Amino acid sequence: MKAPIGVFDSGVGGLSILQALQSELPQENFVYIADSAHAPYGERDATFVQSRSKALWHTLRDVHHAKALVVACNTATALAIQRLRDDHPEIAFFGVEPAVKPAAALSQTKRVGVMATPATLGSEKFAQLMQSLDEHTEFVLQGCEGLADAIEQQCQDGNDVPVRALCEKYIHAMGGFGSQAGGIDTLVLGCTHYPFALPHLRQLVGEHVTILETGLPVARQVKKMLGERGLLATGELGKLTLLATGDAQSLQRAAKMWLPPI
Repeated sequence: MKAPIGVFDSGVGGLSILQALQSELPQENFVYIADSAHAPYGERDATFVQSRSKALWHTLRDVHHAKALVVACNTATALAIQRLRDDHPEIAFFGVEPAVKPAAALSQTKRVGVMATPATLGSEKFAQLMQSLDEHTEFVLQGCEGLADAIEQQCQDGNDVPVRALCEKYIHAMGGFGSQAGGIDTLVLGCTHYPFALPHLRQLVGEHVTILETGLPVARQVKKMLGERGLLATGELGKLTLLATGDAQSLQRAAKMWLPPI
């Protein structure tokens, strides 16, 4: 039960999922790997993302003895998680996917915006997800090339100007936001990096647009499934280990900005 939960992303974006995991599961130990030497995944092909996901899982399993894995990356979930599940059916793997189903239920105007990486939007898993949805809701899909990378860069140099410029570009490309007829009243953040651009996005779409991310639902699902398997940790507060395949300083800076003190 005290074995850690492994978490990985291509960079710092998965910290938005880790925030929720630590809040919901304070007694768990976590090992987080930022695959920053190979980021961003959102502009890579499926074979590459599958190879990196397999390598990171082997590190978390063999070196850190992880009892479960959270793939805290929409692109890696879309392209690689099923292969991990097929190869290791005994392990609990948790992924993240754009919250389009809750968005469809919430939207009053029946127009929902989705911001995601091109790789996520072009994946078979996302296509299957869209096919399962209410046909009465219109989804405005926006590939946000470069946004995750700009957020990574902000963690290195503190400059948020490129992030703000890309948010403006993509929000404007999606059309009108708001609760009026024909407006997009619900926005789905389909990449775990994008919640870190939330102040810019909120300013652009206004206070009356609902913005959905995936951290809390994922954390609750992890808690539920580990409880069913008898794997929940008990006792004192858990510990966090942060690792990076590339620039570790960017990860540490991001953690200080977005996570509770460690």
